[in-house]
Amino acid sequence: MNKIDYNTERQQMAMAEYGRVVQDMVKHCTGIKDREDRQQCAQAIVAIMANISQEKLANVDVQQKLWNHLAVISDFQLDIDYPVEIIKKEEVEGRPAPMALPQGRIHARFYGRILEQALDTLAKMPEGEERDTLTCKVANQMKQSLFTWNPDVMSEDKVMRDIQEYCNDSVASALEGHQFAPLQAVSTSINRKKKIN
Repeated sequence: MNKIDYNTERQQMAMAEYGRVVQDMVKHCTGIKDREDRQQCAQAIVAIMANISQEKLANVDVQQKLWNHLAVISDFQLDIDYPVEIIKKEEVEGRPAPMALPQGRIHARFYGRILEQALDTLAKMPEGEERDTLTCKVANQMKQSLFTWNPDVMSEDKVMRDIQEYCNDSVASALEGHQFAPLQAVSTSINRKKKIN
């Protein structure tokens, strides 16, 4: 009885979007001895890849992308004259540098780091109409955040007290007579109850 050929037992595909047939074509192309025949084979494969991805081969950016993909599929083993400059193997295999995550404690997690940074900015701003306008906008967002994450203690007075605590009395005074924006209903995962069947 013949052994069944499972995909899980085959070589892993470098670029699954082109399928195993294209990968097999590239493998065959890599093994062609005559350089001119290998070049023609590579051009035919790129034309097929353009059809699969439904791209116009006349476009320079598309050509760059497809020839890069051909190099990746061949594991950079295909010795041909590429019509474009292809990416280096190190660029494909290299990992990006880890992102620097913000450090430091957040005073009130329901406001978040961005609102705290906005409050720090407000505390350093000179008095004037610009600071007052920004204070009102920040206060509206604080009210919305408080309602979203901590609705039991949400009140406009609490928002005013928090601004006073974060900044100073002169910043908080911009909220005298301020009409807070109406709340928007927000559905969050912490407010949803799981259905039990």
